[in-house]
Amino acid sequence: MTGIFFSILAGIMISTQNIFNTRMSGKIGSWGSTTVVLGLGLIASLLVFTIVEDTPLFALSGINPIFLLSGVFGVTLVYCLMRGMAILGPAYTVSITMVSQLAVASTIDTFGLFHFEPVPFTWTKALGLSILMAGILIFKLGHRIPALHRQEKPKQTYAQEAK
Repeated sequence: MTGIFFSILAGIMISTQNIFNTRMSGKIGSWGSTTVVLGLGLIASLLVFTIVEDTPLFALSGINPIFLLSGVFGVTLVYCLMRGMAILGPAYTVSITMVSQLAVASTIDTFGLFHFEPVPFTWTKALGLSILMAGILIFKLGHRIPALHRQEKPKQTYAQEAK
C-alpha cells in the first residue's frame, strides 16, 4: 500500500511541478526555469539528506558510473516536460509521458536491464500498452472521429409540435 501511495503522490507532483515550471518558463525561459527548479531541489534535498540520512553523501565507490547520469536525466526530464506542456498542454503531455515510461519500464523488466530480475513480457502487458496508446489517440483525436460524437436531435419549437 505504501508503494501505491508514493506512486500516486509522484504522479501528482510530476503533473503539478511541470505546470508550475511551464508557467515560470514564460517569464525566465525554459533553461532559466530548469536551473531554478533543480537548484531549489538541490537545496531541499540537501536539507532533507542531512536530517534523515546517516550515510556519507559522496560514498560513491561501488556505484556503476553510468548511474551517475541520472542527474542529467533529471535536467532533460524537467526541460522536456516543460516544453511538451507548453506545446501540447498538460493532459496530452502527461499521457504520452506515461505511455513512454511504461514502455521503457517494460523493456527494462523484460530484459532484466540495470540488475533487475527479468520479468516476462506477456500478451496482457502488450494489450495494456496498446489500450493506453489507443486511449491517448482517442483523447487527443476524439473530436475528429464522427462515431465518438453524440448526435443531437434538432430542437423543435412549440409551433412545429402543434402542426
